Formats: sequence, C-alpha cells, structure tokens
Amino acid sequence: MDTLSSNERMLAMAIYITSFFTTIIGPLLIWLLKKDDSDFIDFHGKEYINFLISYTVYSIVASVLMLILIGFILLPIIGILAFVFTIIAAIKAYNGEIYHFPFVFRVLK
Repeated sequence: MDTLSSNERMLAMAIYITSFFTTIIGPLLIWLLKKDDSDFIDFHGKEYINFLISYTVYSIVASVLMLILIGFILLPIIGILAFVFTIIAAIKAYNGEIYHFPFVFRVLK
C-alpha cells in the first residue's frame, strides 16, 4: 500500500459512499470485482463487511432491548455512529489511509 493510484483511492471511498444507497450490494460488488487488483481496496472491502456485520448485530440487540425500553436510546445512537464512522472511513480511504472502525468484530481478516 505504498503508492496508491487515485483510482484505488476512489474505489475504496466508493465502497463506503455506495453503502448509503445500497447497504450491501454496491460495496460488495466493488470489493469482489477489485479485491484481487489492490490490497488497499481489499482491506477497505473487508473492513466494511466487518463493520456491517458488527453494527447489524448491535442493531438487533438494541431492537430486542426495546422490550425493556433501553433500546429506544441505543438504536438511534448506533445509527448515528454508523453514519459518522462511514463518512470518516470514506474520507480516510480517499486520503489513502487505513481506517479501522471502532467496536467491530474482525470476522474477515
């Protein structure tokens, strides 16, 4: 990941930006089509999938916790964090930086 082309940086950023429109399809397509061409794109694709899995689990747990009312507080917080962390990741990818989402299970390594 020493010298990154602007194409690699744009595609890595596109993984995160497309997630706002197609949560899984857009990022997954970009990652699967370009992961063998670039370690940088492969890293960001895996990082996004790990992020999606983790925050989906957190959202399910928060939804269940709505039965005891705490979920009504947790679910919006999770949504806000997911939105903010996705924007940060897109900016970091465009700048050619590695970004690890906070609170993420590393399912794909």
